[in-house]
Amino acid sequence: MSITAEDVKAALAQVIDPNTNKDFVSSKTVRNLKVDGGDISLDIELGYPAKSQIDLIRKSVLAALRVLPGVGNVSVGVSSKIISHTVQRGLKPMSNVKNIIAVASGKGGVGKSTTAVNLALALAAEGASVGVLDADIYGPSQPMMLGISGQPKTLDGKSMEPMENHGLQVSSIGFMIDPDEPMVWRGPMVTQALQQLLDQTNWRDLDYLIVDMPPGTGDIQLTLSQKVPVTGAVIVTTPQDIALLDARKGLKMFEKVGIPILGVVENMSTHICSNCGHAEEIFGAGGGAKMCADFGVEFLGALPLTMAIRQQTDSGTPTVVAEPDGPVAVIYKQIARTIAIKVAEKAKDMTNKFPSIVIKND
Repeated sequence: MSITAEDVKAALAQVIDPNTNKDFVSSKTVRNLKVDGGDISLDIELGYPAKSQIDLIRKSVLAALRVLPGVGNVSVGVSSKIISHTVQRGLKPMSNVKNIIAVASGKGGVGKSTTAVNLALALAAEGASVGVLDADIYGPSQPMMLGISGQPKTLDGKSMEPMENHGLQVSSIGFMIDPDEPMVWRGPMVTQALQQLLDQTNWRDLDYLIVDMPPGTGDIQLTLSQKVPVTGAVIVTTPQDIALLDARKGLKMFEKVGIPILGVVENMSTHICSNCGHAEEIFGAGGGAKMCADFGVEFLGALPLTMAIRQQTDSGTPTVVAEPDGPVAVIYKQIARTIAIKVAEKAKDMTNKFPSIVIKND
């Protein structure tokens, strides 16, 4: 008895993607399915970057199909395709940036910029094209964190090329000012600078642009929500009550302006002693998870407070590139993959699909 396409789909419906916890049939990721007698060929097209997961997924699909009665040759291809997803009402995605993800905190000093750069590097490590926009005009830190110096080039006198390192495209006001120069600017100047950094940087076909937001809920946050097409926001906090108090305000602000919350990252969750390895919850415990439960959002993960994270970031080689297979990098990569999956599950952007309507008088 020959194998049918329905037999193959029934087998695939039993195979669970370990990252989405959904089977490959209901998630509609099966492409180009062909059955010829006992020979089977198909492609699995993931909606999130998964370079490190491709071999695992391919093996699980092959294992499920090779036990079918009468099966012959089985060919399975696994790839990722990142598309644009919906943004706030009244805005549409940029032509050269598919998805913009804001990384924010209500309070400074919680490790937001460190988290942002490592999440960007984690997405890039999984095969995505990623950029970082340093929106902290008053305290730009991404040039130092990414080990980039110098000024951006302009080819036309009107726009600038992104600076690059570690596979990321980067734009920051920090490239254009003296490191010791304070930004004594009022709100309108700051928001204009943010808009120029976003619009006048020649981003090259980004799957994701990570925006490292300044702390708080002021002018830049409002400009971002009203004028920048954001796919979703990630809130960074520590377990400390005072940090959670401000993080809750930041989360509510994004909700009010129609930007979905992709989840919460708890930074400095436990302190790891560099001498003995003892873990201690010096900022408290469980605060991030409780906040997520209160607001019905996802707890993306917890990161330890270790000297290595600080040293690596200060030296311009953040953890994900300094120790790509280390335990902390694994956490960053898991969080980044979860964020990408939540973006992939959002509605597709259809603004370019609708035809233009032209009314003419006869």
